[in-house]
Amino acid sequence: MSNSTTKKVYIRRLDHQLLAGYVAPQTYLRAEGIEVIDRSAQVIVIPYEQVKAIYFVREFEGDPEADKKFFASRPKLDGLWIRLTFRDGELLEGVLPNNLLLMSAQGLTLTPPEANSNTHRVFVPRAALQDLKVLGVIGSPVHAGRRRGREPAKEQMDLFERGPAGARKES
Repeated sequence: MSNSTTKKVYIRRLDHQLLAGYVAPQTYLRAEGIEVIDRSAQVIVIPYEQVKAIYFVREFEGDPEADKKFFASRPKLDGLWIRLTFRDGELLEGVLPNNLLLMSAQGLTLTPPEANSNTHRVFVPRAALQDLKVLGVIGSPVHAGRRRGREPAKEQMDLFERGPAGARKES
């Protein structure tokens, strides 16, 4: 790991073993697996097929999987609201950013349902997934323009006359 900036993570393996350690955000995704420094300062490369999820945490406290797994209502974050089904049948919801350049060939990074929890991001390798469903598109710029400043349809009659500069005035 050449980068001096590292992030705290919990790595949940598919055998349910939990490993605490540090990753360099720019270089932890290797061709052969995930490069992590464990808490005893050993560099380990874990193959993607053995990893269920990587939880980016603020502090090493508690179990990151104890946080909420589902949104109680429609999320407020812009992005794709998704539901993941892991190979072991467990479900997790999250929001993927609208920027497709942030998606990698190895997996996806999402924002979990509980914004104020210890976990602020979750990376899920594609190898850990059985299914991924899009539940909604939040904050789509395509629909945002439709609501503001829309002209009435041509077949719809106008109840008010238009004054100067297109402003409506009551008759």
